[in-house]
Amino acid sequence: MKILAVDSSRAVLEEITGFVRELYPEEEVLCFESSLEALAKARSEEIDIAFLAVDLPELNGLDLGQYLVELYPLINLIYLAEGKECGYEAMALHASGYILKPVLQENVKREMEDLRHSAVQKNHKRLFAQTFGNFELFVDGKPIEFKYSKTKEIMALLINNRGAQTTNGEIIATLWEDDGDPEKKASYLSNLRQDLQNTMTRYKLNGIILKRRGSMAIAMDRIECDLYDWLEKKQKSQYHYMGDYMNQYSWPEYFHAELDEISYAMEDEE
Repeated sequence: MKILAVDSSRAVLEEITGFVRELYPEEEVLCFESSLEALAKARSEEIDIAFLAVDLPELNGLDLGQYLVELYPLINLIYLAEGKECGYEAMALHASGYILKPVLQENVKREMEDLRHSAVQKNHKRLFAQTFGNFELFVDGKPIEFKYSKTKEIMALLINNRGAQTTNGEIIATLWEDDGDPEKKASYLSNLRQDLQNTMTRYKLNGIILKRRGSMAIAMDRIECDLYDWLEKKQKSQYHYMGDYMNQYSWPEYFHAELDEISYAMEDEE
């Protein structure tokens, strides 16, 4: 679990860090005096709990909390304030807690033990990828709608590659093979990447796609997938490979032999 603490006072940050590490030594605490630096960090690493001072320069704690909720809907926001006047605004953001300064260890402990969003809720994965048969993506049980069909196929490729970074060149070569002008395909891929980003943001699925310059990967631990479950649990999985895999695409045919081999090996283990 990752805990974010943001306050313009270094002394307050050291207090919170000390309290949390004494109470929960196994948890990671990230401290920032700048709200903008904290937000930049949150965009690259998922945050579970955020202790936010209400009165922050550059970007106040309430606005920072709104951005964090947009990134991670199940984040637990705990506000730190000199008085109660911002309590209503904090509750409007469905904050988990509100601590009056000076911060006391007993108050930190109380809020940590009574989080609005439990670990069970956070472990629930909203995105389900069906790879056996036709490839489909579901969010909260409903199919995802992309602007372009090729965007969905990119997701299929990333899921197929099981967490490996997949370069733009590999995506173009797989989805279009030798069809057409590479420069035009690169321009089209740029639109598809933007559609992918827009779609993930619209469904509040931030952190699902791990992007680097010129490549992308799927965050395997952030999704439920029949293939991943089957590979991990083998015969105990609720999903079973029956010879059909992403049927609407031609490129997965190269992986059928690998999946068949794995399936035969599982049968021999019985």
